[in-house]
Amino acid sequence: MRTRGKLATLLAGATLTSTVLVAGGSPAGADGPCGSSYSRVGVYAVSRGDGTRTGTLEVYYSSSTGKNCALTYGYGAYANTTSWKRVTISRGDGSGEDTDAGHYKYYAGPVYVSAAGKCIDVAATVPDWVTRELNNVHCG
Repeated sequence: MRTRGKLATLLAGATLTSTVLVAGGSPAGADGPCGSSYSRVGVYAVSRGDGTRTGTLEVYYSSSTGKNCALTYGYGAYANTTSWKRVTISRGDGSGEDTDAGHYKYYAGPVYVSAAGKCIDVAATVPDWVTRELNNVHCG
């Protein structure tokens, strides 16, 4: 009985710690991860060839600035753990490229490109060599 009581207390503490880490791990504040005028326009899974999801690519747009923004988060075993994360954004013709990459615990980015009235290219990598690329998307 005592062991179960201690185990339940330990598990409750681990759950609370886990919840705090997940909640505290997001770059999103009251204004959102890219700024107050940005709205999310796309969410894409980053997955291995076997379908195992390793990350998430989020894309945002601000009509007031004419800029797109992107971030890459870890997912599953790569969420809230230090691993290689990369995010790249550019106009559809490849110009204006902005990249953030490194061994991050929570996310790479935000990165920005001015692309009012144009298509964009975005790419995310989580971890090394697992990449999702989207070309000529979110045309505006």
